[in-house]
Amino acid sequence: MTTDKINSISEDEWQLRCDLAACYRLVAHYGWDDVLFTHNSARIPNSDHHFLINPLGLKFEEITASSLIKIDLDGNKILESPYGYIKAGFTIHSAIHMNREDAVCVMHTHTMEGMAVSAQKDGLLMLNQKSMCFHNRLAYHDFEGIADNLDERDRLAQDLGLSLIHISEPTRLLSI
Repeated sequence: MTTDKINSISEDEWQLRCDLAACYRLVAHYGWDDVLFTHNSARIPNSDHHFLINPLGLKFEEITASSLIKIDLDGNKILESPYGYIKAGFTIHSAIHMNREDAVCVMHTHTMEGMAVSAQKDGLLMLNQKSMCFHNRLAYHDFEGIADNLDERDRLAQDLGLSLIHISEPTRLLSI
């Protein structure tokens, strides 16, 4: 990103970019990254549902504030970038950002623990104090394959409702 483009970004957006880049690095540090299949996003404040998402071709530990892709709900890049983005990530994150005004940051992971829980017939069992923290905060969505069909956005948003954690059986966790 050129200096002119960086200078055109608001202070709030720049801080959000720095925070999201740090989030990507933490995800990598904790081993929650999954090459192409994991992504995080953040809604740009005071914009028309624009959000930031990871650039295709960079490892999570390589992502910087200036390399994040700014896109709209139709998948158009708002700022020029030499990078593309993953359509499945766009589909999932745009579904949330277009339907949940409170969703500032969305994390989508495929951790071993998350995949184990999502593969269980009954999902997360409310058997102890730790799991009870998620009582009435979970939503489930049947896995439809790689989320590259925009028709899935409405079903994702409907299944998520007002929940904070979303489990797609049998592979992914989504948290807001």
